[in-house]
Amino acid sequence: MLCPRCASNQSDDIKFCTFCGANLQAVREAMEAPEEKKFDWSNTWVAEMFMSGQAQEIRKREMERQLGITPEVKRYNEIKAGVICSCVGIGVSILLYILMLGIAASARPQDAAILLRLWVVGVIPLLVGLALIINGVVVSKKMVEIMDRERKGTKTLEDVPGPRGLRPADTNEFIPTNMSSVTDQTTRHLENAERKVNR
Repeated sequence: MLCPRCASNQSDDIKFCTFCGANLQAVREAMEAPEEKKFDWSNTWVAEMFMSGQAQEIRKREMERQLGITPEVKRYNEIKAGVICSCVGIGVSILLYILMLGIAASARPQDAAILLRLWVVGVIPLLVGLALIINGVVVSKKMVEIMDRERKGTKTLEDVPGPRGLRPADTNEFIPTNMSSVTDQTTRHLENAERKVNR
């Protein structure tokens, strides 16, 4: 090992340089220690801010894939949100109607007419919830079907068939013959040939 301070050649088993006294053991440990990971700005929110729309969409899909959020899960979440929103709208409408009945009873007649119609405010979340349910049942279902078709259309290495070749022989396909053995037909042929020669 070379001493980093005096550049003298030292053996690997000594701890200190024999010429200048430098701590060679510490130098060895520093050389064997792994490098510290440098700060990567591409993994911060700052880099995410400057991403293009397409890059953000790709990153979003990759994050969803890693978290296991499939289009089917998104669809069910959308339907669930629609049911919750619709129920909140119905609840708000009922609450406002009952509350305004009590307030309108002690108000002037022209004010009572306005107060009795405030329950309509609850129709807004009801309609939003119904829109989410319809979207989840109809539109998102089509999107899930399209994604499934695309996923099935892209072939992985396991989906690609192997090289074409001959299929294995099926012995049931052989045509049955009247022979009892392989040499039977040859023997008959030779016997017929001898008879023709002898005549």
